Amino acid sequence: MALVLLPGLNNLIEDISDEKKLAPQVVEAALREALLKGYERYRRTLYLGISEDPFEEDYFSNFDVALDLEEEGYRVLASKIIVEEVESDDHQIAIEEVRQVAEDAQIGDTVVLDVTPEKDDFGRMAAATTKQVLAQKLRDQQRRMIQEEFADLEDPVLTARVIRFERQSVIMAVSSGLGRPEVEAELPRRDQLPNDNYRANATFKVFLKEVSEVPRRGPQLFVSRANAGLVVYLFENEVPEIQEGSVRIVAVAREANPPSRAVGPRTKVAVDSVEREVDPVGACIGARGSRIQQVVNELRGEKIDVIRWSPDPAQYLANSLSPARVEMVRLVDPEGHHAHVLVPHDQLSLAIGREGQNVRLAARLTGWKIDIKNAQEYDQVSEDQTVAALIAQRQEEEALQAEAEARLEAEQATRAEEDARLRELYPLPEDEESYDLEDGEEGAPAEEPAEGQAESQPEEAAEVPIEAVDDDDLPGEDVR
Repeated sequence: MALVLLPGLNNLIEDISDEKKLAPQVVEAALREALLKGYERYRRTLYLGISEDPFEEDYFSNFDVALDLEEEGYRVLASKIIVEEVESDDHQIAIEEVRQVAEDAQIGDTVVLDVTPEKDDFGRMAAATTKQVLAQKLRDQQRRMIQEEFADLEDPVLTARVIRFERQSVIMAVSSGLGRPEVEAELPRRDQLPNDNYRANATFKVFLKEVSEVPRRGPQLFVSRANAGLVVYLFENEVPEIQEGSVRIVAVAREANPPSRAVGPRTKVAVDSVEREVDPVGACIGARGSRIQQVVNELRGEKIDVIRWSPDPAQYLANSLSPARVEMVRLVDPEGHHAHVLVPHDQLSLAIGREGQNVRLAARLTGWKIDIKNAQEYDQVSEDQTVAALIAQRQEEEALQAEAEARLEAEQATRAEEDARLRELYPLPEDEESYDLEDGEEGAPAEEPAEGQAESQPEEAAEVPIEAVDDDDLPGEDVR
């Protein structure tokens, strides 16, 4: 067959490459696959209204499309095996026919033949399928590019611009900073800050939370304004000592969306100094609070407590309840990470915080269970008795848990022994085959299907009808 001409093929590839920001080789591969699907559609339409589709799912696996960029056209090629007697014209060719061209051809060799249909025979449905598949392949390539571009970013914080709103989510345009165009990212309701004003074209710093594969939509970017990583990033950019390594952030506890509107967002940051002469808290706050004020402004007024980390749990717990003044910290159950913190009467409400926010964040920051107690009313004897009962209850629960785990392991071991014994008495077919192969014997040949009985074949996937797409889809389709 002659070459099917596609006038302007090179310009088409260049335009799509520029529009979609894809390499020309990627566009060519997508075009070849689309033309192959169009040829498959062309072959299937020949049987419409006459008989059932005779082609299996992988029937066209030996077909390919070759693009000729010089003459601007394409050919459909089929790889066929040389046989004595042909059973499938699409997969085999007779030896006599081949030897008319190549006398040294042998049975079992593979030849590649041009099976390109005439351009007029290709049909409207096949052309529409080609266009639809090409648009889909280009979208898939763009989504794959997005996934590869954002999945391994060293800097997970991006600058985002508000585009539109979908239900309770904000759709934002983000860029990886690698010279690629902006792509869409979703900011869900739970990751938004209550003090933010998400108006159109407003810009925010966002934390790249996840690059996930959404069914029917491909890779989707999810960003967050409530993630603790955003606070870490902002401090790293504002505090030179953190960038240099003399100050490090040990832990962050953040409540960006409090359970009540009466309580605003708040964050506690524990910092430590690698160099003894450097004050980590002062370095993060800056002269007259200049450094921390920049972080607060970016987070739209969120309260931030910077406290000093300490290897001493009692001192660390006392620091974590800042700005409250602590009189004493009793580690009543060190193994269970349970502590009583004694504060003056006038510091109780400050230590607990509005609706318990301060002590709640301190517990998250330290990993300890904290009970705030009035120092003037604290009865150590009765409290010790209560704690002793709680310790006994905890130890009993841990013992029951360990006993349950040991019993489960014993049951699994017994079940494994029983399975092994049963397999010795009643070996499975794969066990017998393995045993025969170990003894050097050949395995029994597979049973041949009875005459007239067809071998079972996987069911053919139902073909989904594909509608034609508008000409505007290529190459000017906006895919995000």
